[in-house]
Amino acid sequence: MRRSRDPDQLELLATGTPRTGDELLARLRALGLRAVHRCTLTRNRRVMVTIARGELRLHEGYLQAPEAVWRAIVTFAQGRTRAQRAAARRVLLAHPVTDTPAPPRRERTHPDDEPLVARLRLWHAQLNAERFGGTLRTIPLRVSRRMRSRLGHYVPSTSAEGVEIVISRRHLRRDPVADVLDTLLHEMVHQWQDETGLPVDHGAAFRRKAREVGATPAAKRVLPGVQRLAG
Repeated sequence: MRRSRDPDQLELLATGTPRTGDELLARLRALGLRAVHRCTLTRNRRVMVTIARGELRLHEGYLQAPEAVWRAIVTFAQGRTRAQRAAARRVLLAHPVTDTPAPPRRERTHPDDEPLVARLRLWHAQLNAERFGGTLRTIPLRVSRRMRSRLGHYVPSTSAEGVEIVISRRHLRRDPVADVLDTLLHEMVHQWQDETGLPVDHGAAFRRKAREVGATPAAKRVLPGVQRLAG
């Protein structure tokens, strides 16, 4: 181990077990953690917790830890004295960490859908230049045949498998191009949140940016005959 309230956070603190690094980071911020902008989960048993350059890296086993252990993470990260950090270290090492099951294998784009991916890449580059001043990174794009109720989804950089934007194949083939572009732009706002160190959510910052770039500022959209989600 080495060391190099807003309402949304309080609401998260009162809910169940966090499932992602972003959710755990919200809990830790509510407990007083400062100057950390990203939480990355690992399975590294040799270095259980480390913090550097605003990034907190910790073993995924701490997701299910009690609040006392989360408070120890905060103290270990920013304790004022060596004694405080040493006491926090003992709490962290005493917590029994069990590896969580491996996540399901990520779906791959079907070979027949590669032309759709090429189209998405072109649209992403155009929207990036027109709406974000070209500031967004070029990231992987994927077409999903599994998505039924969702139009699209952004996978944040804290994911174990890495960042990407996923768009439903059904959406691409059935809905007007303008609706698909709106979905892609929605996910690009999430990408902007991620790349600027903001929580990836549908909160006030998301809605402001969505309106600024011309995307629908809502998690749910009503398309002809059905109400569906954009992640």
